[in-house]
Amino acid sequence: MKFPYLNMKFLRDRFKLYSIEMKKLLLLTMAIMMLTGGHLFSQEKIWSLEECIRYAIDHNITIKQQVLQTEMQKNSLDLAKLYLLPSINASLNHDYSFGRTLNYHDYKFVDHNTSFDNANVSGSITLFNGFINFNTIQKNKRELLASEQDLQNIKDNISLSIALAYLQILLNKELVIENDTQLQTTKQQIEKTRKMVDAGSVARGNLLQIEAQAAQEEVQLVTMKNQLDISYLTLTQMLELKTPEGFEIVMPLINVDTVSVITGKIDEIFNVAVQNRPEIKSAELKLESSKYDLKIARGGRSPRLTSNQSMGTSYNYVFHDTTNLSFSQQIRNFRNYGVGFSLAIPILNGWQVNKNISNTKLGIANSEYVLESAKKNLYKSIQQAYADAVAALKKYSASTEAVAYSEESFRYMQQKFDLSMVTPVDYNTAKTELLKAQSDRSQAKYEYIFKTKVLDFYKGLPLNLNK
Repeated sequence: MKFPYLNMKFLRDRFKLYSIEMKKLLLLTMAIMMLTGGHLFSQEKIWSLEECIRYAIDHNITIKQQVLQTEMQKNSLDLAKLYLLPSINASLNHDYSFGRTLNYHDYKFVDHNTSFDNANVSGSITLFNGFINFNTIQKNKRELLASEQDLQNIKDNISLSIALAYLQILLNKELVIENDTQLQTTKQQIEKTRKMVDAGSVARGNLLQIEAQAAQEEVQLVTMKNQLDISYLTLTQMLELKTPEGFEIVMPLINVDTVSVITGKIDEIFNVAVQNRPEIKSAELKLESSKYDLKIARGGRSPRLTSNQSMGTSYNYVFHDTTNLSFSQQIRNFRNYGVGFSLAIPILNGWQVNKNISNTKLGIANSEYVLESAKKNLYKSIQQAYADAVAALKKYSASTEAVAYSEESFRYMQQKFDLSMVTPVDYNTAKTELLKAQSDRSQAKYEYIFKTKVLDFYKGLPLNLNK
């Protein structure tokens, strides 16, 4: 008995058929992906606040420019250190002479054409110059550290801006939902009123008024959606993304307790921030740098002691002279070495040193003002954020209570409207007041969240919406 699956021809035919079907399936899949723009198997990335901040820090142009500035400061520090090394230079000279010249064999002047070669290596090192090189190294160290703090300050400011833009999207989303909910309620009321008009229990004017209200709410909803789109655009531009298309953020569950308490006092937060904030550290380092500028300027009054060393040799060739020594002999015979010291004492240089000292003293005073101003601005920022957080919490608490009363009032008004006991104007007024109370509550909530995050940021805590 023969089995068809043991027949080789049968197997080849089945394989060919299988290959044709697989090709058809592959072509069909590719066609579907092309028609759907490749979205069939793609999944849009949902961005968290932490991911937005990390991405912005990695791609922000201002940060990249500050990174370059920091690298330049590092090069300046390396260059200041290299100034401590001796300078070494070599020179080679080749000259032709025509006419009378000195014969180096008998040291008599003769009429000959000659060629002369000279090789020399010289070096010098500064032994003392009023510690200018040392103070320059210390100054550049402070400037490098200050540049790093400036970089961190830029990152912090961008992080806060990203957080604000992120919360703006959350707020606008909430406002869209609230406006859409109100619109859906109005549409439901339109259907009820239409049935009552058809039944002859209410006047048609009531239906027209509610439909007009629905049209206004449609416009308001479109406005809220436009604001949401703009907030998406703002955040994606801050992230250096080409388009907000397909961009979506995580919607964390954020609850604010009306009995919340803002932890810490203004002075306590400031005392922590003044020790850790990069803008304060940068101002302090720049003040130290300006003090080294003064030491460098004062170094201009000191004598400068330099050591010089040299080593050389030469070769002289007289044309048509059979008594010329060989190249190697002359190189050995004319070798010479030298070492010397030079001392430069500044006496009068147009009062440049004194003026440099005077200017650096003014620079120190200015750096002190910059540091003082940075501390005052930090205190004012903390003070303002604290006051805004307290006010936002109070507003949120009052708005929450207003929403509760407005919801109860609207339910009562809706019941009376269903019984034709109030006019559409009264009904719409109650619904509008409810929407306003809800919007005020949402705005107060996100303002409170942002200001508390700013205060946490000054305390040294990372930006996080989950806490």
